Amino acid sequence: MTAHPPVGGSWLALPFAAAGLAFGWGYFGVLRRGVAAYVASGGLRPTVGRLIARLAAAAVFFTFAVHWGAGPLLAA
Repeated sequence: MTAHPPVGGSWLALPFAAAGLAFGWGYFGVLRRGVAAYVASGGLRPTVGRLIARLAAAAVFFTFAVHWGAGPLLAA
């Protein structure tokens, strides 16, 4: 069995770490606003859209990161 080198290098870990930090701040900021909206309105309907958008954004972000290899994915 042949080992294949990763697509990305270790030089990609720093940009992906910065992108992961920014994405995490945004992700949890939207989560905080969603919880506040849920508590204020008492209804589930306004928060479902935020939930779906938040999970879709995380899936897209980590799918993009996984294409560059394990190092950038772990850094993100």
